[in-house]
Amino acid sequence: MTDAMVIRFWGVRGSYPVPGPTTVRYGGNTACVEIRAGVHTIVLDAGTGIINLGTELLRRARANGNRPVVATILFSHMHHDHTQGFPFFKPAYFGASTLNILGPKVFQSDLEEALAHAMLPPSFPVALDEMASLKILRSINENDIVLLGATPTDVQVLNLYHSEIDASPDLVRIRTYHSYAHPKNGVHIYRISWRGKTVVYATDTEGYVDTDQRLVRFARDADVLIHDAQYRSEDYVNPADPKQGWGHSTVDMACLVARQTNAGQLVLFHHEPTYDDSMLDAIQLYSRMLFANTCVAYEGMEIVL
Repeated sequence: MTDAMVIRFWGVRGSYPVPGPTTVRYGGNTACVEIRAGVHTIVLDAGTGIINLGTELLRRARANGNRPVVATILFSHMHHDHTQGFPFFKPAYFGASTLNILGPKVFQSDLEEALAHAMLPPSFPVALDEMASLKILRSINENDIVLLGATPTDVQVLNLYHSEIDASPDLVRIRTYHSYAHPKNGVHIYRISWRGKTVVYATDTEGYVDTDQRLVRFARDADVLIHDAQYRSEDYVNPADPKQGWGHSTVDMACLVARQTNAGQLVLFHHEPTYDDSMLDAIQLYSRMLFANTCVAYEGMEIVL
């Protein structure tokens, strides 16, 4: 175990996967980000990027004396591009694996029911409860704080306002902000802190006039802000095919949030599937004129804090 918090991007696209020669450098898999903090592996969303992550987690487990895979998976919401890789996540099929799976309710359905529904036949031949791993599924909301303790399996969900919260910096602390700027039931945004380092994951959210000020307060002073930036402004307002109200931000919106939150680094995420590598190169150059310490997420990118 090191003192570093490591962020690795396994899938960076929105909407649907786009494999092919024009997306080789940035990648074509849908949303999945891994954060390693101490003994804990945290997985943000389960788009198709989680498939390769699953293979890597099993490789690491074998290299460490066949230790079981233990991970905490946080769903931002249950749209297909954020869940479609989970049925192919290999550790879920090993009885020794422990998966703490957390996320929002979907209307009146809890997280377990929503995830199980995504795997029902005829959509997929294996049901959620047929996967051999130990899966602990919990719906969480803005009143909850998730604490990850001294061991990989030590996961607590406490009421932020009615529980005594351990202040130790060695605990991984996960806070939630629920944004309604994504159809139809909104999206969870996560703030993950450990040993004085903070990452905010804000995918599938759309900007408001003068920015979402609740998000600005929630993400204040994050070392890394991972923010949805699916569209260029000219595509967002294109009269022939406008994207307003679709629940995604422009590059300009993401950069404005980074400036107002005093973020250390901005990572643009959830790329429009029709944007090829050359387009994303141009977006990165443009974004750095708005917020200097910006990069466009690509598969395999690592940030070490």
